[in-house]
Parts: sequence; C-alpha cells; structure tokens
Amino acid sequence: MKITLIVEGSTEKAFLPHLRNYLRPRLVNGGMPILDPYPYNGSIPKGDKLKREVARLLSDRRSPSDHVIALTDVYTGANPPDFSDAADAKAKMRQWVGHEPKFHPHAAQFEFEAWLLPYLPQILNGRNPEQVNHNNPPSHRIKDALRRGQGRYNYVKPRDTNRILDKEDLNKAIQQCPELKSLVNTILSICGGQTIP
Repeated sequence: MKITLIVEGSTEKAFLPHLRNYLRPRLVNGGMPILDPYPYNGSIPKGDKLKREVARLLSDRRSPSDHVIALTDVYTGANPPDFSDAADAKAKMRQWVGHEPKFHPHAAQFEFEAWLLPYLPQILNGRNPEQVNHNNPPSHRIKDALRRGQGRYNYVKPRDTNRILDKEDLNKAIQQCPELKSLVNTILSICGGQTIP
C-alpha cells in the first residue's frame, strides 16, 4: 500500500523516518505502507488546487497512491491566518477536496514543531504542546532555546528534528499531542492496525 503525504517541507520529511520506526512494529505481516512524502516547500495547496493534486496522486498512471494525507500547519505565516485551529484547517481541506474517501486531512496545531516540544521540557514548562500558538510559535521557541543552549547553534529544521527525535520514543509526543495521535491513528486504521486509545 502506498500512502502519499502532502507536507509543507523538509521538516515534515525529516520526521518520516521516526514515524516509520514507530509504525513498523505495529503493522506487521505486510501491513507497513510505503509512506511517500510529497513536500510542497511552503504552504500546501488550497482550494481547487488541492483537489486537483489529490485526484492526480490517486490516479497517477505510473504509481498511484492508495490514500493521500494532507498535513498542514495551522500557523502558515499568512496574515490574516488561513485557519483558526486544526479543526478549521481539516474542515476546509475536506471541503476543498470534496467527498473522496481516500483523502485524509490533518493539521498540526499550531505548527509541526509543537510535536517536538514534549522532548524539550525547558521550553514546554508543563504546557500542552499543541497550545503554543501564533504569538510565539514552537519553531521560534526552539530556535531561541538552541541559541541560548550549551551548543549555541542556529536552528536548522530538518537537522534539528532528527537531533531532537533521535533515540526518543515517539509515543511520548503522541500521548501529549492529539493532532499527532489523530494522524498516526489514520495511518494505523488505513493499514488495518490497532489504533491508539
């Protein structure tokens, strides 16, 4: 089975090996899908453009996708914001694409880096990772923490995604981040695995 993930860019792409490692033992006996990233290098398409991309990926003559997942950040940098929250982002993507059972919209609340915050307790300070918002988004907080830290280096999203998640249990973020859990459960469900309660 091939699942194409329409993502915003290299950070989400760097996350995929960690997601695959999490899924592999939960999808045994041939249930592990090919997770094929389709990075958009910026905000994923909106409106009819998203609908056309999904249709094209599902009907590609050479290598059609069995399912398409679109993953967007709520915080896209647009002013005014494109979405008010993850539920709004998913509802709009569903509306744009229409009734297509092989399309699964997902959103990181407020941005993908929120899913890294459970591994950085000095930033999180007991807060819900997915409630770190537009005013000071997770990526800005990570960048500031790395500049002030022992190594004092600049935040490079794909590199530091791997550094943060290296040897970590993805379940920690899944249990603290409902939108990440929803994404993982979509993949488990599509592939016949047991979803996470």
